[in-house]
Amino acid sequence: MKLFFLALITLGICFAQDGLSLENAITKVKANNQEIAIAKFDEQIKTLEHQAAVGQNYGSLDLSQAALRSNDALNIFGYKLQSRQATFADFGFKQFSGSNYMLAPNDLNNPSDRNHFQTKIEYTLPLYTGGKIEQYGKITKALQEMSTLDREALTLEKIYELKKSFFAISLLDNYLYNLHIIATNTTKLEATTEAMMQEGYVKKVDLLEVQSKQADVERLIKQAEANRTLLYYFISYLVGEPVTAIQGNYEEAETLLSSDERVLNDNLDIKKAAQGVEISKMNIALQESAFLPQVGAFANYGSSDEKLMNDFSKNDAYTVGLQIKLNIFNGGTDKNNLEKARVEHLKASQQLQLAKNSIALSFKQIQTQIQSHEYEIQSLKKEVELAHLIYENYAGRYAEKITSINEVLMKQSEELTKVLRLKEVQNARNEKIFELQKLASKEIQ
Repeated sequence: MKLFFLALITLGICFAQDGLSLENAITKVKANNQEIAIAKFDEQIKTLEHQAAVGQNYGSLDLSQAALRSNDALNIFGYKLQSRQATFADFGFKQFSGSNYMLAPNDLNNPSDRNHFQTKIEYTLPLYTGGKIEQYGKITKALQEMSTLDREALTLEKIYELKKSFFAISLLDNYLYNLHIIATNTTKLEATTEAMMQEGYVKKVDLLEVQSKQADVERLIKQAEANRTLLYYFISYLVGEPVTAIQGNYEEAETLLSSDERVLNDNLDIKKAAQGVEISKMNIALQESAFLPQVGAFANYGSSDEKLMNDFSKNDAYTVGLQIKLNIFNGGTDKNNLEKARVEHLKASQQLQLAKNSIALSFKQIQTQIQSHEYEIQSLKKEVELAHLIYENYAGRYAEKITSINEVLMKQSEELTKVLRLKEVQNARNEKIFELQKLASKEIQ
């Protein structure tokens, strides 16, 4: 029967060659995972925000077209002046005489309705902003880089989940193999017990105990198969396509060999904290710009007329100028904002140091846990082998009527417990190795 299961496992491995390898799965996660796709959009948004901030250095060019109609005296007079069409008659001079200088000029006060079309192009350029625009550009660039780190951290998290699933499936397959062997042995024991009962050597209760144990083993097999199916669903979710088989054997992950200094240099959380410190420095410079003058230049050119685009060059006009603005008092708002930026910088510096200390501690803790799991795995492998031999010995003695069925089943339970514990510790070791790889920002080992 053992040869049958060995052949079954070998056949499964052959079919698994058509399954998905871990390396290909990682590639698919990067390309298809929806969470990573959303993170890429966030990264693209931050890039566009940076480009928008940099664009402020080049000023703005605006084209405007006004179309107006009015009989308001002030507006009409202004329209005619803008169109270079004002005459003395517009002042009411045709009604003026030396004896009636107190007479209200009707042409001036009650003009006829008039259309007014004004076309104007205007360019404004910030010449000096105290470093405000420059710091906006630097901050948005840093936020863009921060979004890249966020995407990379999310990618590492998805790869971490993927590795755990691949290795868990391999360990489940091995666990199922052992469970099937135990089920086969229990079936043999059941046949032996049934034969002995017919000969009157044992009672029916012995047979029922064996059958109960067989049902328990079958339950564990069904649970393991259900967990394996769930893991395949999860892998399918991660890679963005259906996966029903994996390629390769993933039972024991390779231990990560990396120095503390290397981990601290590569860790993404530390990089993000360091980026936060740089952003807080830039924010201090940004708030300091509020105490410096703002200098800008502008130039506009346009034409106005009673008719749209009529004789543009005849009625054209231009204006150029500079503007200097300096805030003198605003209730202490700028001062408080600057102090807030300085406090945030101190906070960010402490967060960076905390991240370094925390990552260094986690690195040591995980290394210690991995070593502990490895020692336990070595011991459990020997215990599983020994438990199986003891069970076979007791099963043989039971067939020779030397021992009871209770002792045989007890030894089988001990073997099953050891097999389950070995799987749990192997899983725990693999997960810790993957956590270590995530701390060191390693995708695959």
